[in-house]
Order: sequence, then structure tokens, then C-alpha cells
Amino acid sequence: MLFHNCPACDTGNLSRRSFMAGLGAAAAAVTLPVPAVHAQARTLIDTHHHFYPPNYLAMQKEYEGKRNIPAFPGVFDWTPARAIENMDKNGVRTAVISLASTPGLWFDAGADESIKIVRECHDFAAKMRGDYPGRIGIFAPLSMMNIDATLKEVEYAFDTIKADGINLQSNYGDKWLGDAAYKPVLAELNRRKAVIYVHPLVAACCGRLSVGTFPAAIEVPHDTTRTVTSLLLSGAFKSYPDIKWIFSHAGGTIPMMAGRLAAFYDNNPKFKETYPNGVAAEMAKLHYDTANATSVPAMSALLKLVPVSQVTYGTDWPYFPLDQNKDLQKLGLAAADIAAIENGNATQLIPRLKAA
Repeated sequence: MLFHNCPACDTGNLSRRSFMAGLGAAAAAVTLPVPAVHAQARTLIDTHHHFYPPNYLAMQKEYEGKRNIPAFPGVFDWTPARAIENMDKNGVRTAVISLASTPGLWFDAGADESIKIVRECHDFAAKMRGDYPGRIGIFAPLSMMNIDATLKEVEYAFDTIKADGINLQSNYGDKWLGDAAYKPVLAELNRRKAVIYVHPLVAACCGRLSVGTFPAAIEVPHDTTRTVTSLLLSGAFKSYPDIKWIFSHAGGTIPMMAGRLAAFYDNNPKFKETYPNGVAAEMAKLHYDTANATSVPAMSALLKLVPVSQVTYGTDWPYFPLDQNKDLQKLGLAAADIAAIENGNATQLIPRLKAA
């Protein structure tokens, strides 16, 4: 790696084990009420849409309370029924669900607890999909702390709950996704030709870097750039060509940084041997969602870097609204290009969604 990890900083004295008290069985026992459906034209496929199993939500609430993080509207009163109701109101046909941002699965605990959390999330997501046929897809989270256990999570995700893809965090503590520790997991996901959706977190090193805003406002998009760069410089994009990657928030700061990375590496002989077409060509192969990035400057920068075919519609709900597609009309795109972003590109990545 041509990129060094920064040391973890103190993120609080909260033990993850305190979160696990009461973590019980789970999702199979949860009853998900099905609301009356009010028919409305539904065409959007949202590839950046969060879900919260009850015990996970309780853990997040305690985590944020210990750190005096203000509650975000719509998170702690989240329910599957409310998610579907909001999808109906905003024309979302299918939401591919995944875990949210910080802390993700990184609750300051050990591997055993992470494995329990992951299994609960998998089972809850599968039940939610079963309760709302055609409305839910699954990006299954992985713990990544114990590689053997993580490989079993991959098997369970694809072979048991039939997930549509995998949900990874941009970092796990002090490691980004290009770290050598994750090679066995990426090799298995490459073998399965998996779709991997990556959601950024505030890195352990950087939570205290503040200019007067919440760390997530700036650090979250920066961490997408960190993990993309780590994958690039470790050679992962070359080694695992059958993985289909989706990165959040229009790639974070990648559209602005790709040229700078190219200036540093495109003429490096070793880099050219791995990526003969350079940084920009590799960035153009990846996929990016539109969540909280539909402003004209952000989307213009992204679409100068990648073709429309690499962009999927995402919202980051419940943190941001489901109707961000209205901003796509301001970009001057052809109707066919807007339709591709709103649903067509997602169905190319996940063909099962065509029949949803």
C-alpha cells in the first residue's frame, strides 16, 4: 500500500459489550406490520437506503447518547412500515437496504459480538424483504474483524438469505478496504461476481478533526476517497475485476481528486504496469450513487469522470429525502439518461430488480 493508516484516536470509553446486553434473537421473531398501500407511480430504485433492526437501533441510540451526538430526525422512530409508506409517497419502487454511517458495525467491540450483530441484520433484512415482496433488495453487511467468520457471513448472505450484494464499510477501525488483511474476502466476493456497496464512516483517526461541524459532514465523503485510493494503490481493482463496486455520495471527493491522483501515479512505472490506462480509466469503471450529491456542481463533476451508465439513484434515507431525483432535472440530461440513473443502471447491476 502506498498509503499509511493513521492511528486510532479515542472515540469514547463505551464498551461494545454493553451494547450486546439483551441482544437477542432476532429478526425471525419480529412482526413487521404491513400498511395499506396507496397506489402511486413507482419507478425509482434506491440503492442507498438504510434499515435498522431493533437491537441494532438500540445499540446505535446508546452509542450516540454516550457521545452526545444529536439524534437525527427519522432514525430512532424508523420502522419497516414507515419506510414503505415513505417509499410509496415518493415513487420508490424498490429500496436496496444497507446499514447506515458511523458507527456502522464498529461499536468498539470484539469479533464475536460483531458476528452476532451481522447475523441479526441479515435475518431482519430477509424478513423485511419477505414481508414486502418486490419492494426490498438486500446489501448484506459483513463484520470483517475475523476473516474466517466473515467468509461464513458471505456464504450465509448469498446462499441462505439470497442477498443482492454485500454492504461494506469504508473502514474498519484502522484499516481501509485495500488492506492486505481483506484479500481472502475480496477474492471470494470476486469469485461470486458480487456487487459491493460501500458506505463511508468517520475514520477512527479523524473523528476529532473539527472546523465547527459534525465530523460526518466532511469526514464521511473524504473516507470514501480514502478507501477507493487504498483499493486502487493495493492493486485490488486489477486483482478482483469481477467485483462490481458502488460508492456513496457521488464518490465522495473522488471526482475532484482523480486528477491529482493521476498526476502522482499515472507516470509511475509500477503503477502503469498494474493500470496501463491510468487512474481516470479505473475510476470510470466503478459505480457511484447520487445520495445527497444531486447538486449541479457535484453531479457535473461526477459525469465528467464517469459515463451515465455508472450512476445509480441513491438517497441516504432516512438522513436525507427520497425525492432527490427532482434535482436530476436540473442537469440538462436526456430523458433516457435520467431513467438510467433512476432505475435502469441498478437493474443492470442487479437483474433480479427488473422483476421486482
